Amino acid sequence: MSGSTSGGIPPVPVENTSGQGARAVVPPEIRRWNWGAFLLNWIWGIGNDTYIALLCFVPLVNIVMPFVLGAKGSEWAWRNKRWDDIAHFRRVQRIWAIVGAVIFAVSIAFFALFFALFFVLFGRSEAYLTAVAQLKASPAAISELGTPITAGFPSGSIRINGGTGSARLSFSASGPKATGTVFVVETLRDGHWLITSMQLQLKERRINLIGRSVRADESQLGSAVGAPAPQGL
Repeated sequence: MSGSTSGGIPPVPVENTSGQGARAVVPPEIRRWNWGAFLLNWIWGIGNDTYIALLCFVPLVNIVMPFVLGAKGSEWAWRNKRWDDIAHFRRVQRIWAIVGAVIFAVSIAFFALFFALFFVLFGRSEAYLTAVAQLKASPAAISELGTPITAGFPSGSIRINGGTGSARLSFSASGPKATGTVFVVETLRDGHWLITSMQLQLKERRINLIGRSVRADESQLGSAVGAPAPQGL
């Protein structure tokens, strides 16, 4: 009878060649996408001795470099830095991925809050509310759009420096008869917004809604619409 060993032949341990640069043998277990390198790119690169990640500071290259790091980061980190073993490498890279995901989520939440706050304040700005009040008081706008007139959310710019400033806004305007776009230019003088240009763009023509500069203060707009003009934040 021929005997046999119950445990079989023990596997030959793979030599740990991490940190040996181009001579390092990269185990197939770590040749996978690296989320830490993708999300944290140059920060991850410094922490993993992979300084090619600093190419993220080069214009145009920084567009593709995070994806290159995600695909090749694990291999480069294994070659560039000494690791205890594969388990150690994977454990550390998992921590990098978690940190990257948390920072990414917090950044998205911060920017979402910032833009939400910006749009709320922009939509309540005195320059915009002044323009809407003047629009609703304009006989030409009422004739073209009908009543009631509904104004859309504004886009453009508002610049204020002390007691002076300027605004260039555009927003949609609709009524029972038609829909158009309003273009407004305003200046801020002595704490009051002065409308210097206001036009209503319809499908085939553009109409001037004011024939001269209009000081859109509370008394004028209030008498025009039968109620006090709204005030911005």
